[in-house]
Amino acid sequence: MDLLRFATAGSVDDGKSTLIGRLLYDSKSIFEDQLEAVEATSVSKGHEYTDLSLLTDGLRSEREQGITIDVAYRYFATPNRKFIIADTPGHVQYTRNMVTGASTADLGLVLVDARQGLTEQSRRHAVLLSLLRVPHLVLCVNKMDLVDWSEEIYERIHKEFTQFATKLSIPDLEVIPISALNGDNVVDRGENSPWYHGPTLMHHLEHVHVASDRDLVDTRFPVQYVVRPKSDEYHDYRGYAGQVAGGVLKKGDEVVVLPSGMTSTIEGIDLFDREVEEAFPPMSVTVRLADDVDVSRGDMIARVKNAPSPSQDIDAMICWMTNAPLRPRAKLAIKHTTRMGRALVKDIQYRLDVNTLHRDVEGAATNGLGLNEIGRVQLRTTVPLLCDAYSKNRTTGSFILIDEATGVTVGAGMINSAS
Repeated sequence: MDLLRFATAGSVDDGKSTLIGRLLYDSKSIFEDQLEAVEATSVSKGHEYTDLSLLTDGLRSEREQGITIDVAYRYFATPNRKFIIADTPGHVQYTRNMVTGASTADLGLVLVDARQGLTEQSRRHAVLLSLLRVPHLVLCVNKMDLVDWSEEIYERIHKEFTQFATKLSIPDLEVIPISALNGDNVVDRGENSPWYHGPTLMHHLEHVHVASDRDLVDTRFPVQYVVRPKSDEYHDYRGYAGQVAGGVLKKGDEVVVLPSGMTSTIEGIDLFDREVEEAFPPMSVTVRLADDVDVSRGDMIARVKNAPSPSQDIDAMICWMTNAPLRPRAKLAIKHTTRMGRALVKDIQYRLDVNTLHRDVEGAATNGLGLNEIGRVQLRTTVPLLCDAYSKNRTTGSFILIDEATGVTVGAGMINSAS
């Protein structure tokens, strides 16, 4: 059974948490004691209905304000597929949380309030999902029950968003009218929208094709750990553990270890409890090589004729995640796949206005990058990174920046090009 990771986004009060609660409730993925606790809290708040948003808004401050602040992850499964949901915040000041939640998503789910139509935040999150190369996007026009299920309003929002999406990199778009509070078109088809002939949200989530979204051509295996068991039974065992980031690894393949350039062949591929003939993203495996070559954490195993070039000059888009602004000449630690190093910010070319897609060159030169801002940056690293463009591979094309003094992650980057 395959896995779909999806992230929700949208403005405050568009009903993201209620929608996720409805998905969990209608797919029977809630324990009885959880439902009883939510029902009791709903009664204490004076609601005449069960407030399903309480299933995901776990922080006390979130429940008090009725908003999402942190990224809430929820897991559920149907007979057709497993799901991991990232419920991301709608507030502008929590853009970094939204970027974190959507960075690993296969699908982005943007909610709009049918009464409000497209807002600045709706466009903002669509741009961010496009920037993060989330391959599938669903626009849920929520609260249709509050506009009497008007086909005219739905069509207007559908047309407006479709026109906006043509400016972005969104290969797959679906627009669905729903009522998260009542459940229409979420899991079961509602009777209030006879004019809508598309899928319900759950049907679309269960059947959207994501297997071909991963890069299965360019083999990339960042080594996370060298496995050398101490038991007598396995005293000759030497394997390299990690998660396949791209391509397909097969027993007998000729491979190169980077950055050393030493070549060998794959002798075997092991899972926790058995050997397998091949491995592909996002499998976590241990690779055994036929030769005793020097391999350590941070190295990468790739195909001999299709390997990334070690690069120290990086051109990337950065989402800045801390209060102190990022300025040129800043020195930070960088973590790319399993490789650590240090990076110097050579230049900040521009800040990106994610509402208008305007490139602010002067603002970047004067003020640098502030909290939750996104900009294009030139970096020079102390160690060569074995990277690809983010548009090609989201794992080997991304990195994080860390404040060496505090150990806090201060930035997330998406590589445009490297040399």
